[in-house]
Amino acid sequence: MAASLTLADLVAPLEVSQFLGSVQGKTHRRFQGTAGRFASLMPWSTLNDGLRHHRLDFPRLRLAQDGDVVPAHTYTEMVTPKRGPQIPKLLSAPFTEHLRNGATLVLDAVQELVDPVADLAARLEHDLRERVQVNLYAGWGKTHGFDVHWDDHDAFILQISGRKRWRVHGPTRPAPLHRDVEPPAQPPAEPLEDFILEDGDALYVPRGHWHDVSAIGEESLHLTIGFNPATGVDLVNWLADQLRTEELFRGDLPRFGTEAERHDHATRIKAGIEALLDQHVIDRFLTDRDAHGPALTRIGLPWAATSDLLPANDTATVRLLTPRAVLQHQDSTVTLLASGSRFTFGAAAGPVLSALLSGTPVTVETLVEMAEPTLDRATVRALLGELITQGLLAVS
Repeated sequence: MAASLTLADLVAPLEVSQFLGSVQGKTHRRFQGTAGRFASLMPWSTLNDGLRHHRLDFPRLRLAQDGDVVPAHTYTEMVTPKRGPQIPKLLSAPFTEHLRNGATLVLDAVQELVDPVADLAARLEHDLRERVQVNLYAGWGKTHGFDVHWDDHDAFILQISGRKRWRVHGPTRPAPLHRDVEPPAQPPAEPLEDFILEDGDALYVPRGHWHDVSAIGEESLHLTIGFNPATGVDLVNWLADQLRTEELFRGDLPRFGTEAERHDHATRIKAGIEALLDQHVIDRFLTDRDAHGPALTRIGLPWAATSDLLPANDTATVRLLTPRAVLQHQDSTVTLLASGSRFTFGAAAGPVLSALLSGTPVTVETLVEMAEPTLDRATVRALLGELITQGLLAVS
């Protein structure tokens, strides 16, 4: 099923280690697949339901054509509910007319709307160790929605239905940033590769690689899975936050001191920074980045609103809501770092927490069996209940 897709499935026949070592961040790569392999992620019927049931404000829902954004007022109207501010209402006739005339439909963050996409995003966040957002693009004409451009994030493109033409031009500035000192130069007119992405194909495009995409006169529906690998700038920003604990770095600079005082202050600042820049600084930064990954939204009603927190039946399935949570083992305890908090348990909880960190749903019954004979059923359920109250676990 598409919901069980992992990074290994998307990059096959490459091994994940091969992809991470020789492709990610370096070059684009197309991974051909069988037609229909992504179809259950986002059927047309699911898109229709989403457009009908959700209030989708601009720019989350938008139309683009020939490199420009179509004005939202041409296909929506603002209506006034009994309570609260005005809300947008999608107008079927002008909306579909724009689509027939070649506009591309764009819907951001569909992982928040569709369960199979949410499951895939969570699994990829676990595999890639970075936050993931999934956007949808649908088109029918022969024009392009956007001009040749580059993105400030890496992306996997999954062709859900139909086909689309891709022209990839490559990078003109290594590793450009959203906030950069200069923009990348324009790419050559001729692309490195010009191809049709078919139903069931996946494509990886690194940050900064110029590309343009156009419909070919038939339906096309694809998902773009975006993520931002950690950079050296991210590490330096993190270091700046770590230095806030030191009075030296919180204090004023000696603007009006003598030259010798400024030189002495600079020497002490340099020493303070160098003390943090040991050989483990990248590991510490990435662990902290993972530990602060936000929890996914999944509530688990009706049980989460009761004192029991879990169904009485142990066949219920639970899942951890922090795909990048970190588990640290000590002599007599284990510490779970998740969603910016630290939770310490007895070492006997280790097998239960390790199973949850796999990123896949697991039954309460399985977790109870894994904990035996060290922990009894009531203790395991109490542990799971504590994670639920902290917003880290939900009945799936």
